[in-house]
Amino acid sequence: MKIDKEECRNLDRALGLEWLETNGRGGFSSGTVAGANTRRYHALLLTARKPPSERFVLVNHLEAWIDIEGQSYPLSTNLYPNAIHPEGYKQCTGFTTDPWPTWTYDCHGTVVQQEVFCVRDRDLVTIRWMLVGKTKKAITLRVRPMVSGRDYHATHHVNDSLSTTATTVTDGLVSWRPYSGLPSVQAFQNGGYRHDPTWFRAVQFPAEQQRGLDFEEDWWSPGECTYQLNRGVAATLVLTTESIDSVDVAALTEGERKRRTGLQAASPTTDPLAGELWCAGEAYLSTRGSRQTVIAGYPWFTDWGRDTFISLPGLCLVTGRWEIAWQTIESFAAHISQGMVPNRFPDIGEQPEYNTIDASLWFIHAIERYLAYSKDEARVRAVAWPAVKHIIDGYRQGTRYSIHMDEDGLIAGGVPGAQLTWMDAKVGDWVV
Repeated sequence: MKIDKEECRNLDRALGLEWLETNGRGGFSSGTVAGANTRRYHALLLTARKPPSERFVLVNHLEAWIDIEGQSYPLSTNLYPNAIHPEGYKQCTGFTTDPWPTWTYDCHGTVVQQEVFCVRDRDLVTIRWMLVGKTKKAITLRVRPMVSGRDYHATHHVNDSLSTTATTVTDGLVSWRPYSGLPSVQAFQNGGYRHDPTWFRAVQFPAEQQRGLDFEEDWWSPGECTYQLNRGVAATLVLTTESIDSVDVAALTEGERKRRTGLQAASPTTDPLAGELWCAGEAYLSTRGSRQTVIAGYPWFTDWGRDTFISLPGLCLVTGRWEIAWQTIESFAAHISQGMVPNRFPDIGEQPEYNTIDASLWFIHAIERYLAYSKDEARVRAVAWPAVKHIIDGYRQGTRYSIHMDEDGLIAGGVPGAQLTWMDAKVGDWVV
C-alpha cells in the first residue's frame, strides 16, 4: 500500500488510515499514517505476556524532531484537547507498507525516512531513521519514547506509583521499568541518551471517544535519545522486553526483509491485491502455548472459536500452512467441554468461555477441509475424530445454554441473557 503526499498531509484522511505490524505472539505495533495515536490500542511496543493473551502497552509512541541549522521540524503528531502538537504530518510526503511501514519526510529540503517493523516470534520492535539524498548540513534527530505500562483495554494517567528511574546498562542500552508487575523495557540505540522524566498529559483518542469510552491518557517520557544523522548510516532504536545484552540491527533488518520477501515469493498469484492479502494473512497467525492459533481480529480480539474456524481454510489451507492449521485444531480440541468448542479464551485467566452455538460446527467443517487438503487421515482419525464425536454426542444429548439437536435434526438453543451467535454484542444483561 502506498499513500501519496496529498493524502498524508490531509489530517482527517491520514488519521483514518491505520497500519499494523504483528510478531506472531499476540503482540503488535500499530498507529496511523498521520503518526498520531487515535486509539488506546495504538502502540509501538505492545506485548502479550501469555501469548496471545494478557496484552500490555509498554511504549505508546515516539515524539521525534529533526534539527537543522537552528530550525526544528517535527516528524510526529499528537492530538490534545483543542490542539494538535506537534504537526509532523505536514512534513510527510509519502507512506508505504512495503516491506513495512515507512514514512518519508521533507524537512525544508532535507529528506528523512522513518521505518517501523516487528520481528517475527520476538517481543521486539525496530525503528530506523535514514537520510535520503546528499546534504552538507549538520542534522540532529531527537526522539522521546512515550511510556505507560497498562492493560491494552485501559488508559494510563499520572500517578505516584510509576518508577521514574532508568538503568543504563551500556552506552547503547537503557532500561525502564515503570511498574514492578511488568517486564522492563530495554531500549537499544546507537545515539546518546539523556534521562529527563516528563509527563505528557491529556493525549486524546478520538476513536475511543466515538465508542463512548475513556479517550484521554497521560504518557510518561523517561528521556530523550539524540542522534547525528549521516548519509548511509541509520539511526536506530530497538525496543524489547527480552533479557538480552545486545542487538544486531543490521542482521535483524536483513533477516526480516528476507523473510517477508520469501513470503511474497510463495504467493501463487501475480495479482498485486491478492499478493498483499496473501502476506497480510500472516498477521492473524499466532502462538498459544506450544501450538499455533488464529487471531480473530485487531486491535482487541485474540483467538475466538467461530472466527478461527471460519477463516482457517483461507488462512492456512489454501496457503499451504497445513501444520499451522493442524496445531490450531489441536489447540481447540484440547479444550472441548460438554461437546462445545470454546467461544474465546479470556485475556486474563485460564478458563475458556463457551457461549457459542456454532463454533463447534465450524470446527467440524474446518477438520473436513483440513482432510481434503492434507489427506492426513491418520492424524484426523487419532485426534480430530474423537473430538468430533464428543461434539456430536454433546449436541444430541443437550449441552450448555440449552443447545441441543431437535427431533428434526436441526440445532436449537438459547437462554435469556446469553449471546450465542455471531450477533454477540451484549450491554449489561441485554443481548443486542
